[in-house]
Amino acid sequence: MKTDELKEKDSIDLEPFYQALEDDSKLLEEALEILLEMVHFEPKSVKKLALFIKEDSRNLYKEIVELSKSKQDKGNTPSCCGGL
Repeated sequence: MKTDELKEKDSIDLEPFYQALEDDSKLLEEALEILLEMVHFEPKSVKKLALFIKEDSRNLYKEIVELSKSKQDKGNTPSCCGGL
């Protein structure tokens, strides 16, 4: 009986939270910044997050690769040109 009561207390309805993130892009951005700050300080978490993105979020992974390539391309130009 007590186990059932504990399960009910522990099961929080996260749907309103998810809906708020979908409805407000600024809130979503802030939540992602907080998550990334948390992950930044845990080296094992960084690797797990990277693998998760690579395996389960192909579009996000492709965007990260493209951003990485564009930064590398800018790094190969002479400094006099400002990376343009």
